[in-house]
Amino acid sequence: MVLADPTALGADPARGSKAPEPAGDGWCVADSSRLYGLDGWGDPYFTLNARGHVMVQPRGERGGCLDLVELVQGLQGRDLSLPLLIRFDDILEDRLERLHAAFERAIAQYDYAGRYQGVFPVKCNQQRHVVEQLVESGRQWHFGLEAGSKAELLIALSLVDDPEALLICNGYKDQRYIETAILARRLGRQPVVVIEQADEVGRIISASRELGAAPLIGVRAKLSSRSSGRWGSSVGERAKFGLSVPDLLATVEALRQADLLSELRLLHFHVGSQINDIAVLKDALQEAGQIYVQLAELGAPMGYLDVGGGLGIDYDGSRTATAASTNYSLQNYANDVVATVRECCEPRSVPLPTLVSESGRAIASHFSVLVFDVLGTGGVQGEAPTPQGEEPLIVRNLRDTLASIQATALDAPAGQGDHLQEGWNDAIKFKQDALSAFRLGYLSLTERGAAEQLYWACCQAIAAQLESWGAATPIPDDLKALQAALAGTYYANLSIFRSAPDTWAIDQLFPVMPIHRLDERPSRLGSFADLTCDSDGKLARFIGPGKAKPLLELHELREGEPYWIGLFLGGAYQEVMGNLHNLFGSTNAVHIRLGANGRYRVDHVVRGDSNAEVLQAMEHDPEALLERLRVASEAAIHRGTLTLPDAGRLMAHLQNSLRQSTYLQT
Repeated sequence: MVLADPTALGADPARGSKAPEPAGDGWCVADSSRLYGLDGWGDPYFTLNARGHVMVQPRGERGGCLDLVELVQGLQGRDLSLPLLIRFDDILEDRLERLHAAFERAIAQYDYAGRYQGVFPVKCNQQRHVVEQLVESGRQWHFGLEAGSKAELLIALSLVDDPEALLICNGYKDQRYIETAILARRLGRQPVVVIEQADEVGRIISASRELGAAPLIGVRAKLSSRSSGRWGSSVGERAKFGLSVPDLLATVEALRQADLLSELRLLHFHVGSQINDIAVLKDALQEAGQIYVQLAELGAPMGYLDVGGGLGIDYDGSRTATAASTNYSLQNYANDVVATVRECCEPRSVPLPTLVSESGRAIASHFSVLVFDVLGTGGVQGEAPTPQGEEPLIVRNLRDTLASIQATALDAPAGQGDHLQEGWNDAIKFKQDALSAFRLGYLSLTERGAAEQLYWACCQAIAAQLESWGAATPIPDDLKALQAALAGTYYANLSIFRSAPDTWAIDQLFPVMPIHRLDERPSRLGSFADLTCDSDGKLARFIGPGKAKPLLELHELREGEPYWIGLFLGGAYQEVMGNLHNLFGSTNAVHIRLGANGRYRVDHVVRGDSNAEVLQAMEHDPEALLERLRVASEAAIHRGTLTLPDAGRLMAHLQNSLRQSTYLQT
């Protein structure tokens, strides 16, 4: 077993990884809020009540809240089983309002003679109810959409009927994509075809001549400014998209020669998703602002400056320039965009552009919560076995070592260190001896099992004594990782690859915590294993003070009671990027609206995939599958190995399974 870095557990590095103390010692919900970082990442949407339940405040400080535990219970009463994705449309609307309010304050503060007009990148969450809600909620600000493919363009064209809302057309573009955008302009839409590759210029000119009309045109600049964090390599000279300065100049000249320069209205740039350091944005804005000014002076009418995506969120609540956080607020972001663009344009007497951003993560992350249940736990067996007759010397040595460790508890802490270190060394040596003896045939399987139990009993006895030491007592280095070694595995009813793929693919940190029992001190450390038959199907990185930790403070399971865990801030990208690993499909999802007096309304229910649906996605025919099994059961009946009632029961089980969710029914 590999022992985790004890300092990553959130404990004092000098103390090692101290386990949570037993409940009933004055623990309160404020302690849980601090422990799981809710005070930081949860503001202003998530908090705790006196019962130890997570509360959702969909409208932030404007009032109104829902008990998440009671909400889950109510949804289960509607035949919606866990895992369950709960989307709070009020939060989505509130995020939009906060974004626009921040830019409006910045525009007023800096006397900016322009306006802000945002778009939502459809790739962030393509679910129909999500995109529809954003378009409707953003109508008052002429909020638009950004499309990165033909399919996303079709979504945008069908939903955005506001003639002032922008449809930003990014991504690779073939002739049909460009022609669709040109024709959509005749519908009264405002599609802006952003030139991201040099070869798109010729296709735009060709399509415009063919149709006798042109689209609104934008250009994406490949900035020299470097980004930071996980997506730092997505910008600069080696960026996937964008035009270099020579390409920009060649594009302007080509459009001028084709009499299309009058349609060049927008400059676009992008410095990576989840910008964690505001200094990165400032550098990029200065460079892009100067490019915008120069394009205007070359004769392009311009009018829009699209600062792209990248507005980050604080996943761990630390407010630092780390991958899971940001060192700036939403208002800081808006202020820097407005102030920097004004500083670039006004000295050259260039009219201030309408500011556009493609903020997806900052809008959608908070609005959904994934709630899943724990099916059981696993871990080491640390109880000393009862002696069974005469035991081999190796087993007796381990039993004596355990007794010596337990006797050490009578000593003063100052004198315990050497004794515990010696006990730890002996336990490791005798365990290795037991394994060697077993391999050579000198130890039975039962005796090896007893040796392993005694070894873990030694570990637990040492860990229990370390917990009682005062903060001033130094812990030997070898003993600091014991709590990690003794941690449990909590078996979760979900698929990481379906519901939180970024935790596996890019080590993204999401807040994860129990949604109830938060008035109790958690007594175990553990991680989560999902339902897939894959060793990577796990959650083993959690938010901690200063850096990620491999284990989370959790509670002991209670017989007959559910244990519910929430994964928060996962509303961006996770659903659309999830896959069908092991054929676990989408979960049940609901859209919730806050009502009066603590009540709520279920606006939409989106049923998760059934087993039949995921089979069809892999080109299996459920009916053909049933027929093959029916034929096999008839043959078994004929052979006398299957009775007719059992054959009927088997076929009924198979038919029901096809209709049921891909997840376990608890």
